[in-house]
Amino acid sequence: MYGHVEKLAQEMKKGAESVEGVEVKVWQVAETLAEEVLGKMGAPPKTDAPIITPDELTEADGVLFGFPTRFGMMAAQFKAFMDATGGLWRTQALAGKPAGIFYSTGSQGGGQETTPLTAITQLVHHGMLFVPIGYTFGAGMFEMEKVKGGSPYGAGTFAGDGSRQPSELELGQAFHQGKYFAGIAKKLKGTTD
Repeated sequence: MYGHVEKLAQEMKKGAESVEGVEVKVWQVAETLAEEVLGKMGAPPKTDAPIITPDELTEADGVLFGFPTRFGMMAAQFKAFMDATGGLWRTQALAGKPAGIFYSTGSQGGGQETTPLTAITQLVHHGMLFVPIGYTFGAGMFEMEKVKGGSPYGAGTFAGDGSRQPSELELGQAFHQGKYFAGIAKKLKGTTD
């Protein structure tokens, strides 16, 4: 809604593209809220990233799913998109594809761990291979002096009321996740050629 997930996505794109031979596409899911409601919430205009359809997921060798949090789980807009993947689930068209998760929450207790935990069920039903970042971000995972989103499940940021922007540390974690994920996806693709 306020662009936080998109900022993380852009950093992940940079990280993934730093791996030789990796091509990245950034998509967004369709908005489900009316323009009038978005205006009252102070949401800025959406980016020009294309709207993804479920079938386009099959084209990817791996997918990083990013979404804002609502009440400790993925926002309804993203859930609606995942609900539309029933045909892919029926044929297990996404089975074996690596997938990762990143997110934005409004507060420290707002879902930095519950959001990815509840989102993993979507991946499991599709037979996707969940790729967490674990503690591979090193010292950045243990930062205690600065406010920092994210967890071993994936990169994250705190949006507060929407005015707080991702910090350099949060953007660094997003870059790391993109690079780490791309390396794993590339290795997995190499084993299937």
